[in-house]
Amino acid sequence: MSPDSEPEPEPGTLRPGGRTARVRTAVLRAAGDVLAERGVDRLDLSDVARRAEVGKTTVYRRWGSVPALVADLLVDMAEQSLPREETGSLLGDLRAGALLVQRTLADPRRGALFRAVIAAATCDARTAAALRHFYEVQVTEWAPCVEQAVARGELPAGTDPSQVVRAVSAPLYYELLTTGTAPDAPAAERAALAARAAAVAGVYVHGQRLMG
Repeated sequence: MSPDSEPEPEPGTLRPGGRTARVRTAVLRAAGDVLAERGVDRLDLSDVARRAEVGKTTVYRRWGSVPALVADLLVDMAEQSLPREETGSLLGDLRAGALLVQRTLADPRRGALFRAVIAAATCDARTAAALRHFYEVQVTEWAPCVEQAVARGELPAGTDPSQVVRAVSAPLYYELLTTGTAPDAPAAERAALAARAAAVAGVYVHGQRLMG
């Protein structure tokens, strides 16, 4: 049986090894390059195969469509995410998370890649689902810093960790998408401080009713 006749798994269903891993790595790198350079509208499986120096048949059989390829790219990005830092304080942890997001969005390649993927998610359900999964992975990774802050008494009992984590990154993505300019380090600091202040005030406590 030739290599091109091997059955391929669904994107993201397992972590492949050997030749399959090398093919996936090369194809996803090439797809990321095209997305960053041209956007999703110019992403073509044949072009990706050429750039990755992989047989076109292999790419079409394994991924089959642009949305499937973008979805697997997001799976890979989630797998490659850096682990969260533990600084011993809520503000320190939130600051570390904010700076990680800021550096990612300020990176010329990764920032452009995120803009392209977010744009694609607005009109393709599969890409949107993959993007949601990507952020769920990030929230799950960073949620313990909020749980630990509650245990230390820094935050009120019942604080929703996922809401706090999202509150850190949301203004940074908003700045990127609404201004076209990547957030800087001071923006990351403001995001961390604002999220902490709101959390301390009980804004993110489950079932909290805020008075106007």
